[in-house]
Amino acid sequence: MAEMMPQKRVEPLTRADKTRIAARVLRTEAEALLQMAEAVPADFSNAVEAILEAKGRVVLSGIGKSGHVARKIAATLSSTGTPAMFVHPAEASHGDLGMVTPSDICILLSNSGETSELRDLIAHCARFDIPLIGMSKAEDSALMTAADFRLTIPDLPEACSIGMAPTTSTTLMMGLGDALAVALMEARRFEVEAFRNYHPGGKLGAQLTPVRQIMYGAEKVPLVRVDTAMQEVILQMTAFGFGVAGVVDDAGILVGVVSDGDLRRNMAGLMDRVAGDVANRLPVTAGPQTLAAEALALMNRAKIGALFVVDEGRPVGILHLHDLLRIGVM
Repeated sequence: MAEMMPQKRVEPLTRADKTRIAARVLRTEAEALLQMAEAVPADFSNAVEAILEAKGRVVLSGIGKSGHVARKIAATLSSTGTPAMFVHPAEASHGDLGMVTPSDICILLSNSGETSELRDLIAHCARFDIPLIGMSKAEDSALMTAADFRLTIPDLPEACSIGMAPTTSTTLMMGLGDALAVALMEARRFEVEAFRNYHPGGKLGAQLTPVRQIMYGAEKVPLVRVDTAMQEVILQMTAFGFGVAGVVDDAGILVGVVSDGDLRRNMAGLMDRVAGDVANRLPVTAGPQTLAAEALALMNRAKIGALFVVDEGRPVGILHLHDLLRIGVM
């Protein structure tokens, strides 16, 4: 077995050195993105239209670091309303070309545009008249010459010290992929509810859950009339366990809320009063379609533990802070 080459002895980097390197890399890549933003590839709009017109999926491929970027773009597209998948170019040459159909559209990534592993995919697109979008820095390369739409990234220095490791180039590809995804989202009018359907798990899914799916229904809402005696109000608050009671008028419209804090602030002569005398007449409420994250923000701002859910002014549910904790919003 060959012996490993001894590591070259180098002087250790100081904390300041490391910070300076980080700043240099971030600045280099940020400036590259800004340069591309000032000169978005000419075919960008046409590429978006071609994807919108495709009846099948967006198929992405690339090798090495370009392949990793292609996987990420495919994932972003799929999660934002544009069905997409990644096909490994080597596997494509050994049978997976059958996954790419005439109803699809391909996006192939290659920094040099001369990646040999992409040749079979390029030929497959030409044979079956599959629209091909190329992403590369080399406008005259084999990939870009064969492409129907050319997303040419600026040919700028890599951010690494030897100028060879894919850094700036992959950042530009990633940014262009995000730009495609967002343009397609807006063209499809992709809304928050649809986004949640693709992200049901984890904290993000919880934050995007509408209040109507987690609130207690109307039968669990503690309600009293404006003229209800405070003794009865306290019994209602205790029976339902939310620490609040909603106050409604004769039409069933929520006109106030009595909380534990309101009881403490009105201890003097409390039992001689009625609900309307003690209630906060400007209650914080939410609608059934309010997102859980928005409901949490409302409760935090108002410093309350329970939130009444109303529809056209009438209470249809109640949400407790613990319910948001239970589904993982907090």
